Amino acid sequence: MTTFTTTRRVEFGDTDMAGIMHFSNFFRFMESAETEFLRTRGLSVSWYTADGVKLGFPRVSAACDFQKPARFEDVLTISVTLEKVGEKSMSYRFEFTNQRDEALAVGRITAVFCRTIPPNQIESLAIPADIRAKLES
Repeated sequence: MTTFTTTRRVEFGDTDMAGIMHFSNFFRFMESAETEFLRTRGLSVSWYTADGVKLGFPRVSAACDFQKPARFEDVLTISVTLEKVGEKSMSYRFEFTNQRDEALAVGRITAVFCRTIPPNQIESLAIPADIRAKLES
């Protein structure tokens, strides 16, 4: 399906004392890459409509399999593939490589299209045709 690629440098604060990126930061990098992907399609992870309704794509699943460590100052290439757009949800695959083109990790996120109902309820909705068209463009 749709693929998007971005890069991000591993900063000192992303690493442990051995200079290896902490596993939790792969999830932060996935979220950042997802946000960039959506922006290129005129979308966001969360937004308000003109009449004040909050919409968005909260995550319902996230996983990452690690193959090699990412290290301080590595420039990671993150390839985002939108693997599936269902009625209410979408699933991403994230492939991480370093500047030597070594495979580091593969992550996945599933997000569901929702609206927030005050005071604090969330309701899943079918992905509207206009949003679906932007995702699949």
